Amino acid sequence: MTMASTEHTGQTQADTTSSETPFLCRRPVRIAIYTFFALFLLGMLAFRFLPRLLDPTFEKHIARGEVMVGMTRQNVIAAWGSPYTINVTYTKDGVRREEWIFEDWISSSQIKHRYLYFEEDTLVGGWYHGTRERPKLQDTPPASTAKPPSL
Repeated sequence: MTMASTEHTGQTQADTTSSETPFLCRRPVRIAIYTFFALFLLGMLAFRFLPRLLDPTFEKHIARGEVMVGMTRQNVIAAWGSPYTINVTYTKDGVRREEWIFEDWISSSQIKHRYLYFEEDTLVGGWYHGTRERPKLQDTPPASTAKPPSL
């Protein structure tokens, strides 16, 4: 009698396990996800180190007026010129950190700020602030000299 009940179901053990496995836990899906992450990591590493390998002395970047991570202070000065302000701080370990601020006056009311950050003699990062417009003064209409209507 137990044999007859298993014959009627018609399912094997392999069929039930494959349908019960969640989609993300299946082997081909996991391999595809891991491959994507590995390629993404390799792409990030290539994007980080490839420009430095193609131009180790930064001559092409300096000629185009570009700066990139890994440049020295002298390279940045050759590419962008001297900064407007330099802020110097030291870490607990004695590492010298510098913030260079460049101001580009587009007009008398618009300024573009560029910030570069150095540790010791190497550029480690930076960002561009954008343009700032000074607030325009609100023009108040001149006081009218008209007399109020009489009743």
